[in-house]
Amino acid sequence: MLRKICLFPVLILAAVLMLTSCGEKGKEEVDHVPYVKVEAVDGAISARILEYPGRTKPADEVNVSFRVSGPIISMRVKEGDYVKKGQVIAEMDLRDYNLQYKAVEAEYQSVKAEAERIIAMYQEGSTTANNYDKARFGLQQITEKLNNARNQLNDTKLVAPISGYVSARYHEAGETVAQGMPIVSISSGANTEVEINLSSNDFAKRANFLSYSCSFDVIPGKTYPLSVSRINNEANNNQLYNVRLRFNGPVDPNITPGMTTMVKIERATDEGTIISISKEALFEAEGKQFVYLYDDKTGKVNRREVKVSRLTSKGKAIVTNGLEGYERIVTAGVHKLTNGQRVKPLPTASKSNIGGLL
Repeated sequence: MLRKICLFPVLILAAVLMLTSCGEKGKEEVDHVPYVKVEAVDGAISARILEYPGRTKPADEVNVSFRVSGPIISMRVKEGDYVKKGQVIAEMDLRDYNLQYKAVEAEYQSVKAEAERIIAMYQEGSTTANNYDKARFGLQQITEKLNNARNQLNDTKLVAPISGYVSARYHEAGETVAQGMPIVSISSGANTEVEINLSSNDFAKRANFLSYSCSFDVIPGKTYPLSVSRINNEANNNQLYNVRLRFNGPVDPNITPGMTTMVKIERATDEGTIISISKEALFEAEGKQFVYLYDDKTGKVNRREVKVSRLTSKGKAIVTNGLEGYERIVTAGVHKLTNGQRVKPLPTASKSNIGGLL
């Protein structure tokens, strides 16, 4: 009995030692999961900045001209005046057009009376169908001639096609002008755009333009995003292509037509989308270059083959194939890892705990 009692503490001690040994073994296995430095891949579009001088202009600007020729007898507006749509802005001497209208009107009355007589005879069966057709078509022809004379007489008054401000006046009363010659220029004050002229080289690569913005010396510290309103596909005499850009959102009230500005255009280069990674993330195997991708769900690393175009002076590698730009990769200790190995990302150091000393 005494012997059994003496063996009991020994058995307890052995069990404690066994449990301690198992715990230390499990702890040792957990401690073997290495810590690695994980960083997000930096993907971006390779671009360059183009700069062009520009000028603000009204979005709606029209040159107004007479549809007939003759001497101007009255100019009713001057530069800076506000005009409403339909308002008379200039008048031409209507003497010749009035005489022409009266002559055509008299001819119309004569032809009309004769046509009505022949049409009545045809309805009674006392004339031929040929005479009826001649009378009918003759009346139609003189009617159109009268309408044209009336329109020319009305066109001796020049009216504003839009509401806005007179930005330029090109002729004065007493001058004789031809049909279609600009008399005044009217600009709408509702919207303002930016105008630039592209070189032929940049025009050919306009499909690679990513963004537009402008800035003004008189409004320091501000940049205004722009978008394309229209591009003229025909070059001018200087082999430049006119481009109009509109402001994204309401126009700053300090920006008015006629101001000079500098337009910046971001254009993608031939490299397209590039991936920049730390060169420490690269390792070589089987004559190829690889990186380890970290999987947040499994906590494991997976090998991925990549193609590198060049190394930069800042310790970066430019990857042209193998990465999409959203992955997380291991950037330290890659030579000690194996494919599918479980790892732990190093915790990010707090900005208030530099070096992790606290």
